[in-house]
Amino acid sequence: MAPTVPQPRAPFEQSRAPFEQSGPVRQWYENELGWATAPGPGPVRLLTGLRFDVLELPAEAGFAALRHLGPKAPVALRGETMRLLVSAGSAEELPGLLDWLEWGHIPLGLTAVGAGGRIDAPTPPGWSGSRGAAVWLRPPEPGCEVEPTLPALPSLPGVGPLSEVGGGGTALHSDPAVGSGLVRLVDTAATHCHRVRLRRRSRQPLAFS
Repeated sequence: MAPTVPQPRAPFEQSRAPFEQSGPVRQWYENELGWATAPGPGPVRLLTGLRFDVLELPAEAGFAALRHLGPKAPVALRGETMRLLVSAGSAEELPGLLDWLEWGHIPLGLTAVGAGGRIDAPTPPGWSGSRGAAVWLRPPEPGCEVEPTLPALPSLPGVGPLSEVGGGGTALHSDPAVGSGLVRLVDTAATHCHRVRLRRRSRQPLAFS
């Protein structure tokens, strides 16, 4: 009986399934940053609503809004979508904040992922990732608390979250912190999202009947 010749093995990089490569990535997020990841095989996913929420917007608008973001606030990019890390609880406040800023009636493509959500974990800085994977534009710093770097609503004595404030705008208008943090970031992001939307509409060919 002729000996069986084993099939040639694929190169190591190609033979590893995505979930086999996720182990070091998961360890980096959990051990270096202390961030929670979703259990199970497959690409690593970060849980939102615990230490941070995420604003998602078109990358074109996001790049224009970055100058209004603190230099240490983490920012990620996945394809044509930019993800800005903001304080936990911001996703719940976003609809009311957009209404208060008079953007609520306009489709902007500005959304938020908060409690119970998850996002693809960007490739750790300096690591090689797969094509099309999320990447860090401004990576978080290992060993540093991320919360102090994140945009948040101003703290108003005796005032609850924006969603609990009747009439919304009066309390925020009276506070000198307006124009900074989450309020300014959302207003700036909404402005640039609207501009991107108008530019894209102007590029569309006119339809004639």
